[in-house]
Amino acid sequence: MQPSPQHANPLHAAQAAGDAPPPPLDIDALRRALQAHTGRVVRCIETHISWVLLDGEQAWKIKKPVKLDFLDFSDRAHRHRACLDELRLNRRLAPDLYLDVVAVRGSAAAPRLHGSGASIDWAVRMRQFADDALLGRRLAAGRLDGATIDCLASALSAFHNDAARAAARSPHGTPRAVVGATTDALERLAARLDDPRVPALARWCEASGRRLLPTFAQRHQQGWVREGHGDLHLDNLVVLGDVVTAFDGVEFDPALRWIDVQADLAFATMDLHAHGRPDLAARLLDRWLEGTDDYAGLAVHRYYAVYRAVVRALVAAIGGAEGLTATGPDYLAAASTLRESPGARLLITHGVSGSGKSHVSAQLLEAAGAVRLRSDVVRKRLFGLHALASSAALGRDLVYSTDATRRTYARLHEAATLALGAGWPVIVDAAFLRAAERDAFHQLARRLGVPFAILDCRADATLLRTRVAARQRRGDDASEADVAVLERQFAWCEPLGSDERAASLVVDAARPLDVDTLAARWLSGR
Repeated sequence: MQPSPQHANPLHAAQAAGDAPPPPLDIDALRRALQAHTGRVVRCIETHISWVLLDGEQAWKIKKPVKLDFLDFSDRAHRHRACLDELRLNRRLAPDLYLDVVAVRGSAAAPRLHGSGASIDWAVRMRQFADDALLGRRLAAGRLDGATIDCLASALSAFHNDAARAAARSPHGTPRAVVGATTDALERLAARLDDPRVPALARWCEASGRRLLPTFAQRHQQGWVREGHGDLHLDNLVVLGDVVTAFDGVEFDPALRWIDVQADLAFATMDLHAHGRPDLAARLLDRWLEGTDDYAGLAVHRYYAVYRAVVRALVAAIGGAEGLTATGPDYLAAASTLRESPGARLLITHGVSGSGKSHVSAQLLEAAGAVRLRSDVVRKRLFGLHALASSAALGRDLVYSTDATRRTYARLHEAATLALGAGWPVIVDAAFLRAAERDAFHQLARRLGVPFAILDCRADATLLRTRVAARQRRGDDASEADVAVLERQFAWCEPLGSDERAASLVVDAARPLDVDTLAARWLSGR
């Protein structure tokens, strides 16, 4: 474990600065005792509510005896309870990182973390990891790649799927709680910062919050408010061997972690945007949506991302008033950018297996900030399979039957309607080899009044056969189409009509892809 530079709730942490009473433990004496016991150099990192001792292999987190408006660590019982909560909550995402809760023994003047005797306090014991394991450090060094984002999305989607759901009468995540938190943050920011962007954001949040009140209520009723992490910024995201996950979730205030899963994820997507990587933010959202199927939640994602950025801007303003130099990004600029959508528009792909539809759409969604729906993923979800699972056990005739295809396109249509209605650019990645399938989505675009286009992916037949065969051998794609399927597609696919060709963006697999130009053409309607 390597503590992140900012506490799990930096707004509260900044408010708490200087408020802690003199500690009952001599933390430097504890550091020296631990160093003598382990024979390794031990250093201490201090946050506003805790000390963390690190010896190069393990870390011990000890909570300060403070009582603030958002937490109570004032006595041993409270601190012990908080340590147990921290262990339980963080083991959900990082079980190999969080080891146990250990007693601090000895006396306040001569504390120790070994030996026998009565406990005088408690510490959470963790494994220490390298500084460059944090995603924030990797991004700053130019080493944060798409594969890492994919692993993170997989971990977070599984976590959110399994997280405990708030009870129907829970006050957490209600419309009142959501809008109240946003309003409070903006009012406090306005009191500290004379910036024209603040009142503009306040107006946008007020109007958006009012419009989304029924949606917030519906999501609460449907069980999307869950016991999440609460603080998914880049310096709480970490690479641990082959695993990419999160640590240091919020244990001290249930209201900060019992939130809409979209609010939880929006912290990470916002932070990527703020640090200049909207492409990785779009990729994270895309893979997470594939794992959770929460396309209805896109209606609130932008609101939550703006809220997260406003809170970070408030933290920076508080720090500036205390003489601290801001080192992070301009979160007000991020909030102002995130409230603006590129605008809803619909793009469907067209092409036989192996023509590059998924490869191109994956790059395009990052360049355009779009949402993608993949027929191969949706089809497997209909049968309870994850994207890379084989359908052989269920029977290919069942999974790829005419009825299964009809249901797949129906779900694609439903999810696209939700995403477009929430104002997102949408890519539907499917073969669309039949004119009737294409026309259904063209009609959807007409009904919603959004631009419609077709991404027409082409490749030489020899190249197509080679690609499909290679993909089958690798087994690293949701598609299960083999060369036999490809040959059947050649026989019955219905070519684009003249009006469809006029709405098409053609991509030739034999030529290099200029994805930025392609994205600009799509978003501009040219």
